[in-house]
Amino acid sequence: MGTTYQERTMTIPEIHPEHKEYWEAAAEGKLLVKQCDSCGEFHYYPRVLCPHCMSDKTSWVEAKGTGSIYTFSVMRRGVPYAIAFVELDEGPRMMTNIVECDLDTVHINQRVKVVFKQSGEQDNPGPYIPCFTPIVDL
Repeated sequence: MGTTYQERTMTIPEIHPEHKEYWEAAAEGKLLVKQCDSCGEFHYYPRVLCPHCMSDKTSWVEAKGTGSIYTFSVMRRGVPYAIAFVELDEGPRMMTNIVECDLDTVHINQRVKVVFKQSGEQDNPGPYIPCFTPIVDL
């Protein structure tokens, strides 16, 4: 019998003004990343300067919302959950949660897609956070 995913309360992230568009898009079910207008590279975590060429000319771009698990760890104390670095199809890696699956079946290079989960609690909801779930082939 596998380790069943259970919904858990996710901490409300600190919101900075320069990330406002990111969180607004997440509320609409869209994952944004930054792309440098100078060198063309994508990067995540979104920041003002491109980490590849240090240009301040960056733009928000909607990501495909798909990628592969680069590495992961399953926490089994309390409510079990999995954290992972997912390599987006655009290239950057992002730390995230793996959700809505048997946690014992999670593996490196597994194809995943973005889903959004609300942070906080029912009486104190926070922004939606991008998480990933395995892509199931039908």
